[in-house]
Amino acid sequence: MSHTRRTFLSTAGMATAGVLLSGNIYSADTERPKIKIGQIGTGHAHADKIATLRKLTDCFEVVGIAEDDLELRKAAEKKSAYKDLRWMSSDELLAYPGLQAVAVETVETVCLPVALRCIRAGKHIHLDKPAGTSLTDFRQVLDEAEAKKLTVQMGYMLRTNPAIQFCLKAVKDGLLGNIFDIDAAMSRHDDESARKRVGKFSGGSLFLLGCHLIDLAILLRGEPKKIHPFLKQTRSDGCVDNSMVVFEYPNGCFATLRAAITEVEGPQRRHLTVHGDKGTIVIQPLEEKGNMGGTLKLALEKETDGYKKGYQTITLTPLKDRYEDQWRELAAMICGARVNPYSYRHEFTVQKCLLEACGIPTQ
Repeated sequence: MSHTRRTFLSTAGMATAGVLLSGNIYSADTERPKIKIGQIGTGHAHADKIATLRKLTDCFEVVGIAEDDLELRKAAEKKSAYKDLRWMSSDELLAYPGLQAVAVETVETVCLPVALRCIRAGKHIHLDKPAGTSLTDFRQVLDEAEAKKLTVQMGYMLRTNPAIQFCLKAVKDGLLGNIFDIDAAMSRHDDESARKRVGKFSGGSLFLLGCHLIDLAILLRGEPKKIHPFLKQTRSDGCVDNSMVVFEYPNGCFATLRAAITEVEGPQRRHLTVHGDKGTIVIQPLEEKGNMGGTLKLALEKETDGYKKGYQTITLTPLKDRYEDQWRELAAMICGARVNPYSYRHEFTVQKCLLEACGIPTQ
């Protein structure tokens, strides 16, 4: 498929067309009812993104929040993200008249029973990542959601990053040729309190951070034929704080994915590099300008589709907010304006590969 540079940039930005469409739908048709949504749990590291959800009053009505753990609720009540929200039990929330969707933001170890309750109550869900530690339980969530035609949106926020979207489209359209190497890192520098939390999970940093990279690798190349994990500890506190997994694909392709919680200024070195026999894309950092997206480097063997030979910087429109497009994508899927671009099968494969990489049984 041939593209001019302008067309390619435009369509790469429209890779999240459902996101843009949902915004147009809700601004153009004031009679369209807002989606009633609530949240169960505040224990996830990204639970506070309800603050973004609350701003999207053109398409959502946040009816309330449930946190059945009294200590977690007490801590959350002090945060601005939850100010003036109606607190209720999870049973009350699921019984709320007209409720259509639930954001599941519990601690990762208890998210799947909550997700299944929501599906069985007939609600679409936003399930923050990673999807727990039981592949059997996650399969049940997906199977029952598919049977009921309910959306399961996973909380992989990089999916709506403009640079990532550009890269995915470039690979799909063959701009880089045959992909033979993927190299990615997602690290940070944790204090003792954060290390204790990470240390509770098998796979540690790979489980909590590397899951994003595993998602991207599978979007780029599919399920690997072999998985080679390296889970290491740099201290004696039992925390897997330095991890790597190598995915082996057919035709000599590797994906090397690193995640650590010991790296000073780790977010600035977070990167995705994709090498093909016709070109390379480098995204570093993965998120910039306050986690809002936008530049990458593209190198080509020869001038192609309006792009010059050699390295060049591609500047994309940054996100206004790290989570806004993801929430709008959810609205578009719920109202039928967009089919979920991430199949139940894809979500299962990501979780299966993650658990295998972390040494967590999948049977």
